[in-house]
Amino acid sequence: MPIYEYRCEACGEREEKLEGLAAPEQHACPTCGASEGMRRQVSLASFALSGGGWYAQGYGAGSSPTAKPEAKAEPAPAKPAGGCCGGCACH
Repeated sequence: MPIYEYRCEACGEREEKLEGLAAPEQHACPTCGASEGMRRQVSLASFALSGGGWYAQGYGAGSSPTAKPEAKAEPAPAKPAGGCCGGCACH
């Protein structure tokens, strides 16, 4: 069930209610008593994908320019054997 935000047009009182999708868009203000003074406000949704799973692992990487698979690290070059550590012209 969504949380709806309401604001009274008469006194400015604000409230949030956890209601079903079929809830009325306006109702009486509990502070000033204005009949149908509380009107539903348009607000931002609070939704975020976090953690692992299909989203973090590049699901649909071919269809979205922002979703890219992680690049694999190149192995470090091998050091030459011997006592000079490759710092001389002999290697």
